[in-house]
Amino acid sequence: MTTSSTPGLARFNTLAADEAAAALHEVCASTAWGSHVLAHRPYTGTEALFSASDAAMAELSAEDLDEAMAGHAPIGRPKPGDPASAREQRGMAGASEELRAEMLELNLAYQERFGHVFLICATGATGEQMRDAVKDRIGNSPEQEREIVRAELGKINRIRLTRLAQDS
Repeated sequence: MTTSSTPGLARFNTLAADEAAAALHEVCASTAWGSHVLAHRPYTGTEALFSASDAAMAELSAEDLDEAMAGHAPIGRPKPGDPASAREQRGMAGASEELRAEMLELNLAYQERFGHVFLICATGATGEQMRDAVKDRIGNSPEQEREIVRAELGKINRIRLTRLAQDS
């Protein structure tokens, strides 16, 4: 949908700034990203919202990316009480204990190498696909990985913004 007639987008456009900022923080923990998206309200449709999100993501500094990543739980360990985290990591829900243990080990190795959680747009991915992705990416340079993380965050933000725009 590209019109502001979606209930969630119409509501978001009219929220008080502090309430809209809180809603955006649920989408992405980066204050800079949220400020950019907030500053461009009202949105005429979801494509305009996505464009603002993408532009904000492209401008994030290394510190802003760190702040955004800090809002994400490690794969295989969704944040307790966070339905978005559980929903996005659903592919790990039925994973074997062996796969869970392997993911924990890989997450720790990745975090030791790069200094942050392994971040992937996990929506729709199986546990095995997530495991294979961390195995593939752990050999990247920090610079390569930063840009992959930026792209993955952008995908996650679009999924979460879609929910925001659709929810009444």
